[in-house]
Amino acid sequence: MRGLARYTAPMTLCTQNPLAYHREVNLADEAETVSLGQQLAQRLSAPQVIYLQGELGAGKTTFSRGFLQGRGHLGSVKSPTYTLVEPYEHLTAGPVFHLDLYRLGDPGELEYLGLEDYLSAEGILLIEWPERAAQQLPQPDLEITLALAMPAATPAVPGRIATVRTSSESVLEGLGGA
Repeated sequence: MRGLARYTAPMTLCTQNPLAYHREVNLADEAETVSLGQQLAQRLSAPQVIYLQGELGAGKTTFSRGFLQGRGHLGSVKSPTYTLVEPYEHLTAGPVFHLDLYRLGDPGELEYLGLEDYLSAEGILLIEWPERAAQQLPQPDLEITLALAMPAATPAVPGRIATVRTSSESVLEGLGGA
């Protein structure tokens, strides 16, 4: 598996020193979620595997929209909920593949989706619901967990909290205006 072999060394590093650095970022609204995506997109270089975690409606696709804009995408961003993957291959900063594994029937389906091809494309993989295929995916270089700041029963504060985990402290410097 040529594509996965590329991640052998980083996976070893992650095992010895898992995503040791983290920062929580308060996101007051959708615009700040988009901004966080843009900031991270401008700090990262390919190849990267990014896990996006959070409940339904937590803002994973909104974050992805900002990330893609930060990589130079000018059009709309579709949620890959039904297609499972949306490729953005013609970005000046390099390809980004947005995967949403929520509707994945079986982790083995990743082979049919062309995961190896995406990994060998030297791009960035944004993966929503990675826990649906944890054994088939490479370890992440970056993990973002989005959560509602207040329970849904109290919609007075619509904000979110993003927890960003990485093995590189420099990715977190000044993140979210901090």
